[in-house]
Amino acid sequence: MSDTRIASPQLMGILNCTPDSFHAGGRTMSVPAAIAHGLRMRDEGADWIDVGGESTRPGAERVSADEQIRRVVPVIEGLRAAGADCISIDTTLSAVAERALAAGASMVNDVSAGHEDPRILQVAAAAEAELVLMHRLAPPDRDRFSDQYEHEPVYADVVCEVWAWLMAHARIAERAGVPSERIVIDPGFGFGKSVAQNFEMLRRLGEFTQSGRRVLVGLSRKSFLGAVVGAPDPADRLPATLAAAALALRGGAAILRVHDVAPHAQVRAVFRSERGC
Repeated sequence: MSDTRIASPQLMGILNCTPDSFHAGGRTMSVPAAIAHGLRMRDEGADWIDVGGESTRPGAERVSADEQIRRVVPVIEGLRAAGADCISIDTTLSAVAERALAAGASMVNDVSAGHEDPRILQVAAAAEAELVLMHRLAPPDRDRFSDQYEHEPVYADVVCEVWAWLMAHARIAERAGVPSERIVIDPGFGFGKSVAQNFEMLRRLGEFTQSGRRVLVGLSRKSFLGAVVGAPDPADRLPATLAAAALALRGGAAILRVHDVAPHAQVRAVFRSERGC
């Protein structure tokens, strides 16, 4: 990965148009409130606004394509009308992605990496959109928070296995027509990994970023951070999140996906200054 990319990480603000996000601060229901929140995150320094109509937290109920479209399309249209031009759609369904891209989104953030609906890869390619591919072991309704596994997920080497999985799925996306430079990989912190496995990935993040692939990191207020600081409530995990974000930037993360844009913008500013940028 080039020094320019490491020195210029981006922030992605989380805009959940859902009633059941795991963090209360990320729940936004009415269209006007969602648009206002998205614009506030942009003004605080977000480079991307990631709009989602289905919670991806472990244990969340699934949401139909029609309901996701009802939730997200008016928000995306409102953000675009207000001048926000870097909008991502957080969905695993091609029908939702297609409508969101037509409404003004320019990135597809698929936490299933094309597994749930392979057509989403063609949709992203046709729209010339950016595409985020995330690693996970199971969909939300069959997953657990990192600190609640009865039996830890089994990996011989979590970093090597997640990396190989992501590279295989990146190649599938490329064959579907998405150019390599438009693909972003996400190791999937908090998805199908124990507390220790998440920290192993954070410690060795450079093994993901040294390839030149852009890496998105989502650490915001996650349970594996709460487990080590004694914060069972996500509302109490901001300091741990900011510490983890600083480590991720040091490891070469290109995009940080966050609930709290303003404090992360300060972390990024310090990181850039330390690098002389």
